Amino acid sequence: MRLLLVEDEPDLAAVVQSGLTQSGYSVEWVERGSDALERLSGGGYALVLLDVMLPDTNGWRVCETLRRRRDPVPVLMLTARDSVEDRVHGLESGADDYLPKPFDFRELRARVRALLRRERTNKGRVIEIGDLVIDTERRQVRRANREISLSQREYTLLEALAVREGTTVSREMILERVWEDTDAASNTVEVYISSLRRKVDGDSEVKLIRTVHGQGYRMDRPLPQETPQ
Repeated sequence: MRLLLVEDEPDLAAVVQSGLTQSGYSVEWVERGSDALERLSGGGYALVLLDVMLPDTNGWRVCETLRRRRDPVPVLMLTARDSVEDRVHGLESGADDYLPKPFDFRELRARVRALLRRERTNKGRVIEIGDLVIDTERRQVRRANREISLSQREYTLLEALAVREGTTVSREMILERVWEDTDAASNTVEVYISSLRRKVDGDSEVKLIRTVHGQGYRMDRPLPQETPQ
């Protein structure tokens, strides 16, 4: 399984490449964002480990370019910048996960494995909630005939809510189903929900993603009087 490591610190890159290689992955390393985009244009990578600060650009721009290309490859960002604003910026650029530096290699490996095994079994199904259409086979999302670009984790979160339409999904269940980790940071779900709302609900009069205070989140089919005419 081919992974692409984009990192301009040679010592760190050597440790990560060696560790993941010993774990059974084929890891290619580049230092520049432009080189990463060139390699990724040929496809064939299962995951990208992407540093934010690069010599020629930043990881956010690389990620944005990938998503504009409609490249669904999972992206794990490695960065010393770990404020809520930075994490939100990363999610909105299309990253699937964030790992702050310095990190324990065991956590890196666990996150890589979690992203790689997050393949959906619910294929071939189209979910419609109001004017929102989710194609689970192609992992495409449209609202009011407008295509919405989501990161892999944002998509997984949206689908987890959509398949349980009308039911409140607790924060703990979301962490278990989407992150496979109930001990994730306390604001992890809130950060992703906030990003997902901006993309899915945006300026729409009808909001589909709702907070049930003290319980979790849910998606409800719009009532007839709520549906835009």
